[in-house]
Amino acid sequence: MTLTMDDSRPIFMQIAENIEDDIIEGRLPEESQVPSTTQFASFFQINPATAAKGVNLLVDENILYKKRGIGMFVATGAKARLMEKRKESFYEQYVVAMIREAEKLGISKEQLTDMIWRGEGTQ
Repeated sequence: MTLTMDDSRPIFMQIAENIEDDIIEGRLPEESQVPSTTQFASFFQINPATAAKGVNLLVDENILYKKRGIGMFVATGAKARLMEKRKESFYEQYVVAMIREAEKLGISKEQLTDMIWRGEGTQ
């Protein structure tokens, strides 16, 4: 599991996103156990309640589930759900914003397509 943190977003959200990344990238396969909230708390030197908040976000989204007395596990279908969620977010956050900016700048669809696929600017 890869764990990287930055100071720009709440830690509990970063923990959830790190788990999501590991599921998407195959480091945490479906039905595998994820680190405990105690492990996250110890690693990041944070309150266990903060770590639990990040894990519980994913439980609420049916990405993780709890096996009583054992720990948290990746749910079946979690990767597909995360991929769909990330695709929607990517579209809204990047594609729509890019199209709006291109329209403001008078960039045609053809020029925009060329910029995306070839990395060329508008000349």
